Amino acid sequence: MSKLPLRAAALALAIGALPAHAQQPTPPKEPVRDEFFWLGEINKASTVINAEQGLLDRALAPKLAQGIAKVIEAGNQPGAKRPSTVITFEPLMIEQAGVEVTLIHAGRSSQDMHATYRATIMRDRLLALADQLNRTTRTLVELAATHKETVVPNYTNGVAAQPNSYGHYLLGFAAGLDRDAQRIREIYARLDRSPMGTTVLNGTSWPLDRRRMADYLGFAALVDNAYDASQIAAADLPVEAGGIVTGIALHVGGFVEDVMTQYAQSRPWILLREGGGNTYVSSAMPQKRNPGLLNGTREDASTALSLAMGPVFRAHNIPPGMPDAKDAKANGAMIEGAGKALHGLDRILKALVIDPERALAELNSDWTASQELADVLMRKYGLPFRAGHHFASEIVDHAKLNDIRPTDFPYAQAQAIYRKTAAEMRLSAAELPMSEAEFRATLDPVAIVRNRATAGGPQPAEMDRMLAEARQRLAQQDGWIKDRRGAIAAALAKLDADFGKLAKGAN
Repeated sequence: MSKLPLRAAALALAIGALPAHAQQPTPPKEPVRDEFFWLGEINKASTVINAEQGLLDRALAPKLAQGIAKVIEAGNQPGAKRPSTVITFEPLMIEQAGVEVTLIHAGRSSQDMHATYRATIMRDRLLALADQLNRTTRTLVELAATHKETVVPNYTNGVAAQPNSYGHYLLGFAAGLDRDAQRIREIYARLDRSPMGTTVLNGTSWPLDRRRMADYLGFAALVDNAYDASQIAAADLPVEAGGIVTGIALHVGGFVEDVMTQYAQSRPWILLREGGGNTYVSSAMPQKRNPGLLNGTREDASTALSLAMGPVFRAHNIPPGMPDAKDAKANGAMIEGAGKALHGLDRILKALVIDPERALAELNSDWTASQELADVLMRKYGLPFRAGHHFASEIVDHAKLNDIRPTDFPYAQAQAIYRKTAAEMRLSAAELPMSEAEFRATLDPVAIVRNRATAGGPQPAEMDRMLAEARQRLAQQDGWIKDRRGAIAAALAKLDADFGKLAKGAN
């Protein structure tokens, strides 16, 4: 027999045993506008504005514009070098247009130019992150709609606590992710300010049109203080972005770990659908289906969290003006890390298999509905809560000691425990006021969820309201992202048109 089929089979087995996160696709990426791109745009804008403002000889401007265009075109070729600093970009312009091209450097510095491209790159990264955040949140919200009536256990302090709608639980995570989206919008407003024209740290004697430059680069406003532009904001904005990444990573990690606890059970009520890189077979134990997608996404969240600490440590204990915390690539990788974790969470949500019957069986095997006894006794019969709580606690102790499920608890035993509680608490009425039917209905997890009355609860009317509002927020966030991207695209298109006219010598 040929060895090839055996080797192929062994290889296939080995691939099947790889951790799923090693096989999972990477999240979609927006086209990268890097340092080279933005240096090109800044040089184009400086040429157009200075020529129009009389700071550059209009007759010389077309030659300079043509040289800059050649540099940009060369850098856009496959495999070409794309310089990322002013001092490495400028020699290429001199080569194409002569030393006269440095006349456009009037009132500029690598300080404000680098601060500007760092802001534009972070701006793009945050919009990409906002987009991925919205996609993942939408998946979460629609899954919540599907499971708005699925009753499952929820846990506090690592212990089964109360029954809840799984949809309600998911909307809780959606609320957390919505706060992350709010923070992105808030930092964007502070980031969307042009540093160009502030030169090194106190401006310039050249009468630069900073507003026009901001318009060409798609900024909504100017950085007001020239010292702040490249010395203060350039260090604290990455720290703020790190806070957003931290929040996202914590939300992703928390959800993953909640699902992971089910994998320690012999009969979980929630798992990942097998196949598609979600799980993989243990190389040694045939029965094991390891949740590789969960492991990989948690790792991605942890990586994003570690990267988010970077700006804090790099900016810590250094005087203003140092470059440590300003690196566009490091800060971009941090934000991309959060996007990768969100992409993993999106895949998890789409791969979840929930067993409502098994979840209900787990609820009925424990006493997660016991608080409702105390609530009903107080609400309907005026029993002090602590007395009702003591009664319910005594029932739970007896049930666990005798291995009795809530659905099987003898009503007569409940009456006896109530008499004992009434004596201990010196209650005026010694008999349990609840009928047997009411006692059993009070312990029904499905009824508990359906009968919640507070705003923000899992009852059907509130679920419908919260789902509608969550969808509305997602639509508004989509519109916000579209508007911001559209504003940048329109600004750059206007710059391209005006620069093209200048390069052709048109007035």
